[in-house]
Amino acid sequence: MGLFFYFPPMLRFIRKYLSALYVPIVWMLLIIIAMCLPGTYIPKEEGFFLPDFDKIVHMGLFGGLVFLWCLYLAGKPMRMKRLLWGFFWFYVLSNGLGISMEYVQKYWIPGRDYDLGDIIADMIGAGIGYGMSNILLVPDRLKDSV
Repeated sequence: MGLFFYFPPMLRFIRKYLSALYVPIVWMLLIIIAMCLPGTYIPKEEGFFLPDFDKIVHMGLFGGLVFLWCLYLAGKPMRMKRLLWGFFWFYVLSNGLGISMEYVQKYWIPGRDYDLGDIIADMIGAGIGYGMSNILLVPDRLKDSV
């Protein structure tokens, strides 16, 4: 999947259409809404079943969250050290959101429960988004500053 983003026209497309502030905000709100849905609203699919498929979904949601926030931040004029600290803080805050949403599900959302596996999947996804941000967005900034 990483090679997909190295295709220069695709990276330009992503920067052009997904680097606005509203994109990561809307993505974050959609994550919060999805994680606060009562368990009865989540469909049980009988014909299609992959074990632990929800973990893959968690990794995609939180990886996308970190990447979209870093993409927004990469478009702002700032020094490289501050940019990298911003990337790191979005990673940390995303992990905090994932952990807190599991506790919200445990104590306040009917039909939902706490799952340590979901927290681990959130952290892995956030780490993948953080890594992709550093691999894909930082080299472009280095080229622009030279």
